[in-house]
Amino acid sequence: MSSRKGQKSSARMVREQLAREQRRRRTLWTSVTAVAVLLIAGLIGWGVWSSQRPVDTTAPPDTVADGTAVAIGSGPVTLDIYEDFQCPVCKQFEEQSGATVDQLVADNKVKVLYHPIAILDRYSSTNYSTRSAAAAGCSVPTGKYRDFAKALFAQQPPEGGDGLTNDQLVDIGTQAGISDGDFADCVRSQKYKGWTQKVTDAATKSGVTGTPTVLVNGKKVDTPTPENITAAVDEAAK
Repeated sequence: MSSRKGQKSSARMVREQLAREQRRRRTLWTSVTAVAVLLIAGLIGWGVWSSQRPVDTTAPPDTVADGTAVAIGSGPVTLDIYEDFQCPVCKQFEEQSGATVDQLVADNKVKVLYHPIAILDRYSSTNYSTRSAAAAGCSVPTGKYRDFAKALFAQQPPEGGDGLTNDQLVDIGTQAGISDGDFADCVRSQKYKGWTQKVTDAATKSGVTGTPTVLVNGKKVDTPTPENITAAVDEAAK
């Protein structure tokens, strides 16, 4: 009898031990699940905040009032040029028509509004369109925007590669005559990355779908050769 009672007692102790172990496991898994849910919620919340947080779109000094263009010259006719430093056709445009545009400025016939936009980031593995346009923004306070832009086109990297590094962009600035000590830090920090996006967004909203796009007093020059640009400017000046 005594032996039977001992067996029952042992069995009860085993059942109680198993019950405690089951409760402990349930508590543990509940805690793990709760932590996982909080972690996932936190990651989702961070992602939403990160995507919605304000981006600094402050324009470089000396840009136009709305900050979407770099103004060169003060002539009566407005010449808008939308360009992407990764765009091979923009390079050709600079080689063929750049000198004509510069001469129109020198003759005080036009005010040129340069819009450095970034629509070809997909053609490099380092978002070169954005980085080069942001670097161009860094050149604005130095008064060397045109010199830097010409140098960027002259040393344009091929599509599909890494693009130039930020250090190489700084070197191009030095070659273009930029000696301002703040320029290098500006380029490396991509200070004007947000501004580049602002300029690009504004171009898209205004109907620009490709580069180069050239407008004379708001009217598109379909084939922006030196002759066609000059003719359009002369017509607009009448």
